Amino acid sequence: MAEALLVVDVQRGFLHPQLPARNNDGAEEKMQKIMEDFRCSGREIIHIQHRGTDSSSFFYDEENIRFQSGFEPRVGEKVFTKNVNSAFIGTNLLAYLRERGIDRLTVMGCTLPHCVSTTVRMAANYGFQVTLVEDACVTFALSDGAGDFLSPEMVHLYNIAALRDEFATIVSAQQVLEKYI
Repeated sequence: MAEALLVVDVQRGFLHPQLPARNNDGAEEKMQKIMEDFRCSGREIIHIQHRGTDSSSFFYDEENIRFQSGFEPRVGEKVFTKNVNSAFIGTNLLAYLRERGIDRLTVMGCTLPHCVSTTVRMAANYGFQVTLVEDACVTFALSDGAGDFLSPEMVHLYNIAALRDEFATIVSAQQVLEKYI
């Protein structure tokens, strides 16, 4: 059994000051610790990057597409660029994972109710054993369509509840780090 870490969409665009409120202020620090742990133990890290195809997309702008500081891929780390919510659609991620015999994925990144959860669901449907690091994922407040916003904490909890056990094992960053000590 081989394992890989999927780091989903940790891009500069998610630092934009006009975005709604978010949760997990320490998520990026936890993600970096997990990445370092994977690097030190020689486990594979795969970066997922979102690139919009329409000029009105927030992730069409080159500055927003760039990885956040500290999340730039290192030599030997694979990057898959996607144009939709799932890292599996329009990329050769599935073939790459299968060619390498990877059957376990640890997933973290931005944002939980969008690209992270879609990627987790598809990975589980493809038969991968998925671990989602709940405190190493970012969630923003979402509009309810009637002029109010659902809090990022509420949106985050709902998404974790929907993914738990059916699509992923839910763990904390500390649990990931302790597993390999």
